[in-house]
Amino acid sequence: MNERFTGHGAEWRDSNLTPGEAKIATSWVELKIDRRSMLTGKDRVEDVRDAMWQLEKDGEIVVHRVADEHEPVIVKTLYGWDKKIPTTKLWHHKSCGQCGNIPGYPASLLWLMNRLGIEYLDETDQTSCTAWNYHGSGIGNLESLAAVFLRNFHQAYVSARAQGLPDAYFFPLVHCGTSFGNYKEVRAYLIRSAKLRERMRTILGKLGRLVDGKILIPEEVVHYSEWVHVMREKIAGLQEIDCSGIRATIHPACHVYKMVPEDAIYDDNILGGNRLAVSTGVMQALGAQVIDYKTWYDCCGFGFRHIISEREFTRSFAIDRKIRVAVEEARADVMIGHDTGCITTLDKNQWIGKAAGKPVDLPVLADCQFAALVCGAHPYKIVQSHWHASSTETLMEKLGIDWRAKKGEFLAYLEQVKEGRQENLYDPRRRITSGPGFIPIAKAA
Repeated sequence: MNERFTGHGAEWRDSNLTPGEAKIATSWVELKIDRRSMLTGKDRVEDVRDAMWQLEKDGEIVVHRVADEHEPVIVKTLYGWDKKIPTTKLWHHKSCGQCGNIPGYPASLLWLMNRLGIEYLDETDQTSCTAWNYHGSGIGNLESLAAVFLRNFHQAYVSARAQGLPDAYFFPLVHCGTSFGNYKEVRAYLIRSAKLRERMRTILGKLGRLVDGKILIPEEVVHYSEWVHVMREKIAGLQEIDCSGIRATIHPACHVYKMVPEDAIYDDNILGGNRLAVSTGVMQALGAQVIDYKTWYDCCGFGFRHIISEREFTRSFAIDRKIRVAVEEARADVMIGHDTGCITTLDKNQWIGKAAGKPVDLPVLADCQFAALVCGAHPYKIVQSHWHASSTETLMEKLGIDWRAKKGEFLAYLEQVKEGRQENLYDPRRRITSGPGFIPIAKAA
């Protein structure tokens, strides 16, 4: 049997380009994408928030606002629109991929918030966004995505009740770039489709997740990297380790700035306003050298469908289009990202280069992990670099961190954990839930 199964359907065909033709095609793409013209050259771009406010005025929906008590910072998006980023009283919408593959990712973010005295809630009553199922398998559908989105954000809205606090006290902060992009798309569909809103009223009504008989939609969908961005100067105020000698490359996540691009943050003072501001902004505030590289625009290779049906494409793309370019062209010491799938792909697939006889090695961290590390977080207890497949030890050596001594401290700590003497980022009783079995903090022993 000579048929090659690709998983991409009958329409999938090899291009059969010669090496010379492939180089010409790649050069054309690189020339066209060097600025943000691909994202701004749209025939029709509307701010769905305008329609959202009208729907609320018409009594169709309720909007969960970013209020003054959330101490918002106003930033500019791709088209110069204002976006409110809440900085405190945050409800953490966790990431299944981070918690399962990169636990130092959310731990670093919570550690930074603790150091800055940020009020937040990290409760158990939430679910995965299910977007990987939708993008990766095609099994999911828009109604299921919308129901999960509305259910999770309704829980954020009512979560403070368990503490005797009013509704809307906490505002959701989304950890995963996939969830972030998915929720923004779903919000737009909900605002534009009366039929979808009606279906959601039926479903959410059965779940007890309506507000005065209406579906609840957030004023903003906010990604954790946006919080890091607006807090970058305060984070830099915690810095303990000089990182001015570190050459950092940034991988901007497709789901963060290519999906619903008009919502992504740009700043004229960061790379001339031609690149996404998040991650780059905090690295510059910390004093690292942010180095440009020609494949900055490329996907990490994960692509959802790719990782399932063409895994070797994902691996080779991640190595040859991203990691190898960052190492050989930019001479990078680290690659910084802000999305679960990207960090996992770029970090955990570097073994394939060695297996193919073309080894390449580059530490890969999320922006909040790097920030926590140079602000004094323990590289194993908090940043949890031992979960990474790339050699984060080389980065720590360049930062002057004695990783062997830190690893020894961590191993000793593990013995304490075995004895039940673990440390917590916050009082575990604050993992509150409105579900069965909840014990109010005031009544807990």
